[in-house]
Amino acid sequence: MPAARVEYVAPWWVAWLHSVPHLGLRLQPVDSTFNPRDESYRESLLFLGLVAAICLGLNLVVLTAYMVCVCCCRQGEAVQTKQRNSCCVTWTAVVAGLVCCAAVGVGFYGNSETNDGVYQLIYSLDNANHTFSGIDELVSGTTQKMKVDLEQHLARLSEIFAARGDYIQTLKFVQQMAGNVIVQLSGLPVWREVTTELTELADQTGYVEYYRWLSYLLLFILDLVICLVACLGLARRSRCLLVSMLCCGVLGLFLSWTSLAADSAAAVGTSDFCSAPDTFILNITEGQIRTEVTRYYLYCSQSRSSPFQQALTVFQRSLTTMQIQVAGLLQFAMPLFPTAEKDLLGIQLLLNSSESSLHQLTAMLDCRGLHKDYLDALAGICYDGIEGLLYLGLFSLLAALAFSTMICAGPRAWKHFTTRDRDYDDIDSDDPFNPQARRIAAHNPPRGQLRSFCSYSSGLGSQTSLQPPAQTISNAPVSEYMNQAMLFGGNPRYENVPLIGRGSPPPTYSPSMRATYLSVADEHPRHYGNEFPA
Repeated sequence: MPAARVEYVAPWWVAWLHSVPHLGLRLQPVDSTFNPRDESYRESLLFLGLVAAICLGLNLVVLTAYMVCVCCCRQGEAVQTKQRNSCCVTWTAVVAGLVCCAAVGVGFYGNSETNDGVYQLIYSLDNANHTFSGIDELVSGTTQKMKVDLEQHLARLSEIFAARGDYIQTLKFVQQMAGNVIVQLSGLPVWREVTTELTELADQTGYVEYYRWLSYLLLFILDLVICLVACLGLARRSRCLLVSMLCCGVLGLFLSWTSLAADSAAAVGTSDFCSAPDTFILNITEGQIRTEVTRYYLYCSQSRSSPFQQALTVFQRSLTTMQIQVAGLLQFAMPLFPTAEKDLLGIQLLLNSSESSLHQLTAMLDCRGLHKDYLDALAGICYDGIEGLLYLGLFSLLAALAFSTMICAGPRAWKHFTTRDRDYDDIDSDDPFNPQARRIAAHNPPRGQLRSFCSYSSGLGSQTSLQPPAQTISNAPVSEYMNQAMLFGGNPRYENVPLIGRGSPPPTYSPSMRATYLSVADEHPRHYGNEFPA
């Protein structure tokens, strides 16, 4: 019982894309039948690319208007508003990064699917080419044997059997049968031109597909790099990285819409072909191959007889007749004419090899092998190929959305950086909690502080009019302070000891306190002559 024949059924997305309105550059309706040779049909596919270009222009206009509004709005926000804006910018960047990563993931899948479908098409074309080339080789080889090799053997046997008219008549009959074989073989289609066209198509398709796949791979890498630059710019609060992110975001936005235009035109054009592939192939092969032969391979119906059946039948009968005649000559003529043995055996071997070629030719001309290659090619281009193009279109839309979001977040991030730096500038530079002061202190370390031994006296002016020295903590004993006061000619005042060395005016002491401090100083003598010369 023969196996059920597999039929081609177009997927739903082919019908959906084929129903997209086809309009020319002048907005006139165009027939959606796939016909790449028609100029109006090519214009309808170009129109889809122009629609994507218009969408890109509108996107840039909206982004420009938004950026102008953000940059021109006045800044009068409170601290809570600034913190809320900072949080909004951060979450916007996070969402944009996640959308961009998701877009790249979808793009990788779509690129792989399209690549698999295209290479399945190329593989099917190569298989069909191998079949067509095999048919041509078998036909040309068998014709060569019948025209040249068999004729040489028959010519020599005619000289050997010149005295026997019956044997000469048998040789003429064999020659007539060989002529019938040649006539039947010449009626078979020659696939040389088809093979050349399929080879060129496969080579061009593989060349274009390689660079298409590589271009998308580089685009995915560029999108990830832009996301990385955006994250680094926001994390490090770097204006240089932020500007780079904005420029690369505009570039990525342009490339996303461009890829969407190419994907849309390719998907719609391929769907137009996949909606009626048989019609297109019948039209394009008209004049090169007989219509019945093309239909035989396209539909491969069990009820449809092979257009080569009659030729193959005549070929088989002629070979059988020649084999019978040669076998009779071997049996009766060879004992009488021993010199004819070599040529008779040569003819027999030639006919046996021709019979083997006949069986191979019958198998290759059968529609099942080529029809399977045809279905595999359609499955590759119409299922995996178009499905991958749809995913690539989704990638382009998600990438455009992510880059638009990044570009919108750029001015707000710049504004937040500027506001933050201005707030730091309003803080006192001596404030230890000022980040700028800490950065300046880190780059300019303080010099070693010298202890001040100047005593403040009433003769040098008011205590409030003098600038106190740097605040240094000193545990110097009383004698040190007294020596300082006497060195500079001041009148000592008597106050409490804890004020010594703390940036306050020199204290004064009572006589009793002075005696106590001098006794303490005697227990811990210090020499300052070398350290503080007069």
